[in-house]
Amino acid sequence: MPIKSFRGRIAAASIDKVVLHTNNGTTGYKIKSLSTIIDEPAAYDSEATLKIFSVPQTTTSSTIDFSDQTLLGVAYTRTGSGSTEMVDQVVIFDHITFNQDIYITAVEPINSRPNNYLIELEQVQLDLNQNTVATLKDIRNITAPT
Repeated sequence: MPIKSFRGRIAAASIDKVVLHTNNGTTGYKIKSLSTIIDEPAAYDSEATLKIFSVPQTTTSSTIDFSDQTLLGVAYTRTGSGSTEMVDQVVIFDHITFNQDIYITAVEPINSRPNNYLIELEQVQLDLNQNTVATLKDIRNITAPT
């Protein structure tokens, strides 16, 4: 299946939307890879959390909660500057198929630095049943009380 790449730069404490929905919902996606890098990682001590959700978000947070059924992926990056430079990156994503827009949040609490990201999505064709399940799952998650 084709791989679609989406890349961007997201300011700290902000939310980006990746438009994926179609009129008929027969095109689905699965996350294949998620990469992130903080602007000027060697120049500053940095710690960043980038999360991907299947429903719109109103706030950003560095808290990671795997019980949140709308969380599709997380990338956590930590870098140190100067001679003590260290780089840690942990990327975790779920292999859920979705057919609606996705929402990216970023938090960098130390210096409020922007993040660059690259998301690779595998495009899959959905039959009517798969389309219905993916769409209803998103609707349920949007209307579920938090």
